[in-house]
Amino acid sequence: MVTQLEYARKGTITDIMKEVAGKENMAPEVMRELISQGKIVIIKNHQNGTAPVGVGKGLRTKVNASIGTSSDINDEEQEVRKAVVAQKEGADTLMDLSVGGDIDAIRKRVIASVDIPVGNVPLYQAFCEARKRYNDVTKLDEELLFDLIEQQCADGIAFMAVHCGINQMTIERLRKQGYRYGGLVSKGGASMVAWMIKNNRENPLYEKFDRVVAILKKYDTVLSLGNGMRAGAIHDSSDRAMIQELIINCELAELGREMGCQTMVEGPGHVPLDEIEANILLQKRMSGEAPYYVLGPITTDVAPGYDHITAAIGAANSTRYGADLICYITPAEHLALPNEDDVREGVRTAKIAVYIGDMIKYGRRERDRDISKARRDLDWEKQFSLALYGDTAAAVRASRKPNSERSCTMCGSFCSMDNCNSYFAGDLAKSPKK
Repeated sequence: MVTQLEYARKGTITDIMKEVAGKENMAPEVMRELISQGKIVIIKNHQNGTAPVGVGKGLRTKVNASIGTSSDINDEEQEVRKAVVAQKEGADTLMDLSVGGDIDAIRKRVIASVDIPVGNVPLYQAFCEARKRYNDVTKLDEELLFDLIEQQCADGIAFMAVHCGINQMTIERLRKQGYRYGGLVSKGGASMVAWMIKNNRENPLYEKFDRVVAILKKYDTVLSLGNGMRAGAIHDSSDRAMIQELIINCELAELGREMGCQTMVEGPGHVPLDEIEANILLQKRMSGEAPYYVLGPITTDVAPGYDHITAAIGAANSTRYGADLICYITPAEHLALPNEDDVREGVRTAKIAVYIGDMIKYGRRERDRDISKARRDLDWEKQFSLALYGDTAAAVRASRKPNSERSCTMCGSFCSMDNCNSYFAGDLAKSPKK
């Protein structure tokens, strides 16, 4: 298959490019050029009818929702319901991170249940298979890993987080700095590190990167260079191991693009506010502005149960400084496998966060202006129609019915708008801000 990147480099504007450009209000030729430079990727499952999603420079920042079973809870039906909820609430992409139950069946059902692109992490299933066969993840056969990558792409996986940036140098940095406060929090990354140390081998995903690229190119599956060394504590943020992996991933992003594969780079998990801008600047500079897929980031470690909020603060700032795809965090983070309510809350919170970031990144404030005018004019229906989640706003108002339909129960007869608008009617009539 010719990838969208290869088409773009030949000067061809595909129908998929036109479709994404139309949704993003971008000229198709501009989109083609940015794809050719590797600054935009189009995530599209070519094995079914999923809608293409553009990620990158000049585009609306997207939200990914991750679902998937664990070894403790592997309810296939629940994962399908979670996938449907994520799409309904506005997730742009989905990742199936299952590590329990029939992983092949779950993946296929999740892909079939939604119209948005689905991604995954191949190392998860690979190490699950090693544990199942040998009761030891360090006995993974690398040929099984590559076979699984091919199988998952053929099943319709549209983007794949592949942990290519963990290598012997990365582990050396980790050891020389004295390990970490938060340890290794990436399931795939931790298992790969254990495999490398136990077998005294290089990471096959790094060592045979060209083989990874060849498989993904065959399906035009977007390569998302995973961050197995991401910080799981703010005191580990921007440490040498994390930066070493980021450097390698940026180099591999450039190499992957040269080979014709659409690539993006994944970012860290726990980052204090004062390091977010620097992290994104580094990634963009070192990768040639490859799309940046950021997990969270969580901005403090002390709020379990509310990490969707700590992550929203990080996501709004990451978006502002140039992140292109944000992976949501749910209230269950660090505590339990998310359920449907957690997924709903996680998607909504992340969507609000990226909206706030895009307001600054692109100077888009018209919707805020319009809802403010509706609020001033006590036009409740217009307020709800302009709200990101107007159904929630309407339900809250309806649950505490005011005496006057014009006001709300916060102010009642002391409604500031109702009491003052009439005095400024003449000014509003001549104001350019009307």
